[in-house]
Amino acid sequence: MIHQPAVPELRRELTLFDATMINVGSIIASAIFIVPAAVAGHLPSGPLMMTVWIVGGIISLFGAVTIAELGAMMPRAGGQYVFLAEIYSPLWGFLYGWSAFVVIISAAISAIAMAFATYLGYFFPLSGMEIKIIAIASIVVLTVMNCFGVKLGAIVQNGFTLLKIAALGMLILFCLFITGGETSILASSLPEMPWTSLAGPLVLAMIAVLWAYDGWIEITFIAGEVRDPQTTIHRSLIIATLIVIVMYVLANFGYLAVLPIKEMAASQLVASDAAAAVLGSAGAAFVAASVVISTFGANNGYVITGARIYYAMAKEGLFFRSFGHVHPQFKTPIPSLLGQGVWASLLVVTGSYEQLFTYVVFASWIFYAMACYGVILLRRRMPEAPRPYTAWGYPYTAIIFILFALLLVILAVLESPGDALIGTVMIASGIPAYYYWSHRRRSGPALNSDQDSQG
Repeated sequence: MIHQPAVPELRRELTLFDATMINVGSIIASAIFIVPAAVAGHLPSGPLMMTVWIVGGIISLFGAVTIAELGAMMPRAGGQYVFLAEIYSPLWGFLYGWSAFVVIISAAISAIAMAFATYLGYFFPLSGMEIKIIAIASIVVLTVMNCFGVKLGAIVQNGFTLLKIAALGMLILFCLFITGGETSILASSLPEMPWTSLAGPLVLAMIAVLWAYDGWIEITFIAGEVRDPQTTIHRSLIIATLIVIVMYVLANFGYLAVLPIKEMAASQLVASDAAAAVLGSAGAAFVAASVVISTFGANNGYVITGARIYYAMAKEGLFFRSFGHVHPQFKTPIPSLLGQGVWASLLVVTGSYEQLFTYVVFASWIFYAMACYGVILLRRRMPEAPRPYTAWGYPYTAIIFILFALLLVILAVLESPGDALIGTVMIASGIPAYYYWSHRRRSGPALNSDQDSQG
């Protein structure tokens, strides 16, 4: 009997600390340095601003504790691709993976790389073309580095995440403990307008806040490389989200301590203005360096996790077959990483990443809502199925998150119906792609993964 050589598989090397740092690092990119200005523009009240950031964090935590149940039940590479395929149908899983590759994750990598290069330009004058070249170079560096082992990528992620936590923490301390402005703004009264008029601004501010908290699901994409996934995944999701909530709330508290609301609302770079209020020009440089660190680390998280979605699709025969191959020595899906890097770099070159992301940004929340509802469906369909972790606060946490996710989608559609229509068409373009790969799968075997069948 002739024995076939063993097919290289992903290796479970990530610890709870690694998983938590990947999630924290993916959430904290550049939003906390910019988004508070938009929130202040919608809600010219310190108490209301703080309330929105706290509530937004709680809603994100509800999503994390709910989807963590799926992560513990199905700890395989691919995250939401796996969840949606198992709960609804392979088509729904594919549409998520297709959207992630074409826009959601690839465009996020491009946008964050551009933010990295733009803030680097604070220290070195750069032309528009040079910014693009540096953005692409950062994608190439992160992609190549992550080809040499998931543990190497995790080590880099751990270092940059700890640096960004330290930098943001120092900014908070500067704002709170170095006299630089009027702290009386923290006790500002509520706007003198009827609550019915506040509904619109509250919703818009909440949308901005929830975008800032997005990224808490990233570790589920790389679950096939997590040690003891039945406990590690849900713990990392919850711990990471709690860390970010604390950091975001304290950061906004610090901004409010040194900047009047009107000045915050008019600021293009609120964190820089807050730091400049207490440290002068050195403060602006400090924030620019913090954003450089933060964006580089965040992109590392997206590069690591995103490639595992397309790897999982390819293993099922539903994407480019080469994307399902794992390097025999480094145990990483190098073709998937390279394909993702090439596409994200092309989006940087064309400058289309921002518009593409606008088209389908609402779609990620449709998939979030579907995944959370999937927890409810599985509780009904498979009540006796092993659940290493059960969602805290079920079903209330799941229902509240689903309602907020659907509200975001509806408002996004109402705000930009043309963009939503184009985005829907882009997502729907995955349907013929799905049937194309389904037909190819029937004509040849998929790359089965023994490890991915564990759990």
